[in-house]
Amino acid sequence: MKHMFDVREVIFMSRTILHVDLNNFYASVECLYRPELKSIPVAVCGDIEARHGIVLAKNYPAKQFGIKTGEAIWQAKQKASNLVVVPPDFKKYLRFSRKAREIYATYTDQIEPFGIDEAWLDVTGSIKMFGDGEFIANTIRQRMKEELGLTVSVGVSYNKIFAKLGSDMKKPDATTTIREETFKEKVWPLNVRELLYVGRSTRNKLYSRNVNTIGDLANKDLHDLKLLLGVWGETLWKFANGLDYAPVRKLGEESIVKSIGNSTTTPRDLLNLNDVKLIIYVLSESVAARLRAHGLKCTTVAITIRDKELYWFDRQGKLNEPTYTSNDIANKTIELFEKNYNWYKPIRSIGVRGANLVTETDHIQLDLFDVTKEKHEKLDKVIDMLRRRFGNESICRAAMLTDQALSGFNPKDDHVIHPVSFFR
Repeated sequence: MKHMFDVREVIFMSRTILHVDLNNFYASVECLYRPELKSIPVAVCGDIEARHGIVLAKNYPAKQFGIKTGEAIWQAKQKASNLVVVPPDFKKYLRFSRKAREIYATYTDQIEPFGIDEAWLDVTGSIKMFGDGEFIANTIRQRMKEELGLTVSVGVSYNKIFAKLGSDMKKPDATTTIREETFKEKVWPLNVRELLYVGRSTRNKLYSRNVNTIGDLANKDLHDLKLLLGVWGETLWKFANGLDYAPVRKLGEESIVKSIGNSTTTPRDLLNLNDVKLIIYVLSESVAARLRAHGLKCTTVAITIRDKELYWFDRQGKLNEPTYTSNDIANKTIELFEKNYNWYKPIRSIGVRGANLVTETDHIQLDLFDVTKEKHEKLDKVIDMLRRRFGNESICRAAMLTDQALSGFNPKDDHVIHPVSFFR
């Protein structure tokens, strides 16, 4: 009988994928502007006065002191008394990110960003012109140093997951190749936490079943994994076995907007429901305004909560009908919060997101007897107009006036850039 095989495997297994990661990106850019800081510990941190006082990035001297991304400034300064703290400047980072992608575009038009400082490149079609994947990776590393003054780590492999894993294995300024025929020797001994999307909760569940390495995960019974992690177990099992066939998007190919959201770290810990509602109202108005600006409505609302110990979780709920009004989004968010938070610890930050978007012109069943929805939409559009003309602070809910120190921020301008998801 003639051997049958999946044509898709033949196509994808022959790919050459790079994952390029700009080393300590924010801190490295800041040191370019202030060269005297290169040899001393530097941390890029949020505004300590506004309680965004956590480490967003650090340079290698800071890393040698054990300073970690996500820890509070006061903790970092306990480790390095001479730590220099600089505020983030996303305009600079975006400029260098674009410059980096111009270099990548020399070798391929298949460039998929993974946040502001990382990207996958499919150079399969460029090998005959420029050399093999490892040669292209080394050329990119050299050009980044000479043209931008930045270092990068590059992973080279036959799929996106292993290319990402490779770029994480050696830092800074290194190329790591993971080949299809030898990946088990290089990948399987690694701790399972090194695999993309194995977070703390998933990692702990795997540890509890004695799945400690990527090899343990790859050789685990698939049925048992699905019982433990649901469909996610099968996805991670495929990743561990090198069965990632996801394509790299082409440069300029815009993904469909999946969600619009805002989050904030609060000026003080939130201690009760009234505190939480003030933040939710501000964030919901921002999300609703962004939805209206894009001509979109959300059918799902999600909330992200982070407590003072930096433990976080997400919850989401479906709406009865699509909306872009702040009232609908705020009410659903408050409902999700009340159902899912038990107040073991005070809250440090909140995020609100509208997801599963549809266009505002999609066919929606109207209710002849409910005129409040149309009134709320018109009211929100009038508020948009007033804020465009007179500023964000020109009009607000009366509840905001009860604690302006807590609610007096503009989430539309003061927002954090987050990586996009691998699954789009």
